[in-house]
Amino acid sequence: MRACSILLVPFFEGERFYAEALRRKLTEIFSLESFWSSPEPLSLESYDMNRAQYRAFDLLRTACLRKENPMQIVLGITEADIYEDRLNFVFGLASAFYHCAVISTARLSNRFYDMAEDKRLLFRRIVTESVHEIGHTLGLEHCPDPHCVMHFSNSLADTDNKGYRFCPNCRRKVDISLASCHTES
Repeated sequence: MRACSILLVPFFEGERFYAEALRRKLTEIFSLESFWSSPEPLSLESYDMNRAQYRAFDLLRTACLRKENPMQIVLGITEADIYEDRLNFVFGLASAFYHCAVISTARLSNRFYDMAEDKRLLFRRIVTESVHEIGHTLGLEHCPDPHCVMHFSNSLADTDNKGYRFCPNCRRKVDISLASCHTES
Protein backbone atom coordinates (compact mmCIF):
# COMPACT_ATOMS: atom_id res chain seq x y z
CA MET A 1 0.00 0.00 0.00
CA ARG A 2 1.19 3.51 -0.80
CA ALA A 3 -0.14 5.90 1.83
CA CYS A 4 0.06 9.60 1.02
CA SER A 5 0.55 9.16 -2.70
CA ILE A 6 -1.12 10.22 -5.93
CA LEU A 7 -2.63 7.45 -8.02
CA LEU A 8 -3.18 8.38 -11.68
CA VAL A 9 -5.97 6.38 -13.31
CA PRO A 10 -5.99 6.49 -17.13
CA PHE A 11 -9.35 6.17 -18.85
CA PHE A 12 -7.50 5.20 -22.04
CA GLU A 13 -5.27 2.43 -23.33
CA GLY A 14 -1.63 2.85 -24.30
CA GLU A 15 1.10 5.30 -23.50
CA ARG A 16 0.69 9.07 -23.78
CA PHE A 17 3.50 11.52 -24.51
CA TYR A 18 2.89 13.30 -21.19
CA ALA A 19 2.52 10.29 -18.87
CA GLU A 20 5.96 10.13 -17.25
CA ALA A 21 6.46 13.91 -17.24
CA LEU A 22 3.07 14.43 -15.54
CA ARG A 23 3.88 11.82 -12.90
CA ARG A 24 7.22 13.50 -12.17
CA LYS A 25 5.70 17.01 -12.13
CA LEU A 26 2.97 16.03 -9.65
CA THR A 27 5.57 14.34 -7.44
CA GLU A 28 7.62 17.55 -7.52
CA ILE A 29 4.70 19.91 -6.83
CA PHE A 30 3.12 17.92 -3.98
CA SER A 31 6.22 16.07 -2.66
CA LEU A 32 4.22 12.85 -2.87
CA GLU A 33 4.98 9.68 -4.77
CA SER A 34 2.86 9.59 -7.93
CA PHE A 35 2.25 6.50 -10.01
CA TRP A 36 0.01 5.24 -12.83
CA SER A 37 -2.49 2.43 -12.36
CA SER A 38 -3.68 0.09 -15.06
CA PRO A 39 -6.23 1.59 -17.48
CA GLU A 40 -9.91 1.85 -16.64
CA PRO A 41 -12.35 1.50 -19.54
CA LEU A 42 -14.92 4.23 -20.12
CA SER A 43 -18.35 2.97 -19.14
CA LEU A 44 -21.14 3.16 -21.69
CA GLU A 45 -23.52 3.93 -18.82
CA SER A 46 -21.71 7.22 -18.22
CA TYR A 47 -22.02 8.28 -21.86
CA ASP A 48 -24.81 10.70 -22.81
CA MET A 49 -25.58 10.15 -26.50
CA ASN A 50 -27.57 13.38 -26.79
CA ARG A 51 -24.59 15.41 -25.63
CA ALA A 52 -21.81 13.15 -26.99
CA GLN A 53 -20.11 13.55 -23.62
CA TYR A 54 -19.40 11.49 -20.50
CA ARG A 55 -20.72 12.38 -17.04
CA ALA A 56 -17.75 13.56 -15.00
CA PHE A 57 -19.21 12.31 -11.72
CA ASP A 58 -19.42 8.75 -13.07
CA LEU A 59 -15.74 8.82 -14.02
CA LEU A 60 -14.84 10.36 -10.66
CA ARG A 61 -16.67 7.57 -8.84
CA THR A 62 -14.99 4.89 -10.98
CA ALA A 63 -11.53 6.36 -10.40
CA CYS A 64 -12.25 6.52 -6.66
CA LEU A 65 -12.81 2.76 -6.60
CA ARG A 66 -9.07 2.36 -7.33
CA LYS A 67 -8.16 4.05 -4.03
CA GLU A 68 -5.82 1.82 -2.00
CA ASN A 69 -6.11 3.67 1.33
CA PRO A 70 -7.79 6.74 2.84
CA MET A 71 -4.65 8.92 2.59
CA GLN A 72 -4.24 8.39 -1.15
CA ILE A 73 -5.26 11.00 -3.73
CA VAL A 74 -6.73 9.60 -6.94
CA LEU A 75 -6.76 11.50 -10.24
CA GLY A 76 -8.57 10.01 -13.22
CA ILE A 77 -7.53 11.27 -16.66
CA THR A 78 -9.60 10.91 -19.81
CA GLU A 79 -9.42 12.19 -23.35
CA ALA A 80 -13.21 12.09 -23.56
CA ASP A 81 -15.22 15.31 -23.26
CA ILE A 82 -16.94 15.46 -19.85
CA TYR A 83 -19.75 17.47 -18.30
CA GLU A 84 -21.76 17.98 -15.15
CA ASP A 85 -25.47 18.77 -14.92
CA ARG A 86 -26.33 22.36 -15.90
CA LEU A 87 -22.87 22.88 -17.44
CA ASN A 88 -21.82 22.56 -21.07
CA PHE A 89 -18.54 20.95 -20.06
CA VAL A 90 -16.00 20.75 -17.27
CA PHE A 91 -12.21 20.55 -17.41
CA GLY A 92 -12.37 18.47 -14.25
CA LEU A 93 -14.27 17.54 -11.11
CA ALA A 94 -13.08 16.75 -7.58
CA SER A 95 -14.28 15.48 -4.22
CA ALA A 96 -12.47 16.71 -1.11
CA PHE A 97 -14.34 14.16 1.00
CA TYR A 98 -12.99 11.18 -0.97
CA HIS A 99 -9.71 12.81 -2.16
CA CYS A 100 -10.58 11.89 -5.74
CA ALA A 101 -10.71 13.88 -8.96
CA VAL A 102 -10.98 13.48 -12.71
CA ILE A 103 -9.81 15.70 -15.57
CA SER A 104 -10.44 15.65 -19.29
CA THR A 105 -7.76 16.53 -21.82
CA ALA A 106 -10.35 16.91 -24.62
CA ARG A 107 -10.88 20.68 -24.37
CA LEU A 108 -7.29 21.30 -23.28
CA SER A 109 -6.06 20.29 -26.72
CA ASN A 110 -5.85 22.80 -29.57
CA ARG A 111 -7.24 20.07 -31.85
CA PHE A 112 -10.62 20.41 -30.12
CA TYR A 113 -10.77 23.96 -31.53
CA ASP A 114 -9.42 22.98 -34.99
CA MET A 115 -6.07 24.59 -34.26
CA ALA A 116 -2.58 23.16 -34.75
CA GLU A 117 -1.56 20.92 -31.88
CA ASP A 118 1.06 22.25 -29.48
CA LYS A 119 2.30 19.45 -27.20
CA ARG A 120 4.17 21.77 -24.83
CA LEU A 121 1.07 23.90 -24.30
CA LEU A 122 -1.13 20.81 -23.94
CA PHE A 123 1.21 19.38 -21.31
CA ARG A 124 1.16 22.67 -19.36
CA ARG A 125 -2.65 22.70 -19.46
CA ILE A 126 -2.82 19.07 -18.28
CA VAL A 127 -0.50 19.88 -15.38
CA THR A 128 -2.54 23.00 -14.54
CA GLU A 129 -5.87 21.19 -14.45
CA SER A 130 -4.38 18.20 -12.60
CA VAL A 131 -2.90 20.45 -9.89
CA HIS A 132 -6.16 22.45 -9.69
CA GLU A 133 -8.31 19.36 -9.14
CA ILE A 134 -5.83 17.81 -6.69
CA GLY A 135 -5.98 21.13 -4.83
CA HIS A 136 -9.72 20.63 -4.48
CA THR A 137 -9.18 17.08 -3.16
CA LEU A 138 -7.08 18.70 -0.43
CA GLY A 139 -9.96 21.01 0.51
CA LEU A 140 -8.92 24.16 -1.34
CA GLU A 141 -11.64 26.41 -2.76
CA HIS A 142 -11.36 28.65 -5.80
CA CYS A 143 -8.90 31.51 -5.30
CA PRO A 144 -9.52 35.16 -6.31
CA ASP A 145 -5.90 35.51 -7.54
CA PRO A 146 -6.13 35.13 -11.36
CA HIS A 147 -2.56 33.76 -11.48
CA CYS A 148 -3.10 31.06 -8.83
CA VAL A 149 -3.77 27.54 -10.08
CA MET A 150 -6.84 27.47 -7.82
CA HIS A 151 -8.49 30.35 -9.70
CA PHE A 152 -11.66 29.20 -11.48
CA SER A 153 -11.22 28.48 -15.19
CA ASN A 154 -14.26 29.39 -17.22
CA SER A 155 -12.31 29.12 -20.46
CA LEU A 156 -9.06 27.82 -21.89
CA ALA A 157 -7.69 31.37 -21.76
CA ASP A 158 -8.22 31.34 -17.97
CA THR A 159 -6.29 28.06 -17.72
CA ASP A 160 -3.44 29.44 -19.82
CA ASN A 161 -3.35 32.69 -17.82
CA LYS A 162 -3.16 31.14 -14.37
CA GLY A 163 -0.60 28.39 -14.89
CA TYR A 164 0.03 25.53 -12.46
CA ARG A 165 1.54 27.32 -9.45
CA PHE A 166 -0.22 28.07 -6.16
CA CYS A 167 -0.31 31.58 -4.75
CA PRO A 168 1.41 31.81 -1.32
CA ASN A 169 -1.91 31.54 0.55
CA CYS A 170 -3.06 28.42 -1.32
CA ARG A 171 0.45 26.86 -1.10
CA ARG A 172 0.27 27.29 2.68
CA LYS A 173 -3.09 25.47 2.71
CA VAL A 174 -1.64 22.62 0.61
CA ASP A 175 1.34 22.32 2.95
CA ILE A 176 -0.93 22.22 6.01
CA SER A 177 -3.18 19.63 4.36
CA LEU A 178 -0.21 17.40 3.48
CA ALA A 179 1.77 17.97 6.70
CA SER A 180 0.92 14.54 8.13
CA CYS A 181 2.07 12.86 4.90
CA HIS A 182 5.44 14.59 4.97
CA THR A 183 6.15 13.65 8.60
CA GLU A 184 5.16 9.95 8.25
CA SER A 185 8.51 8.58 7.09
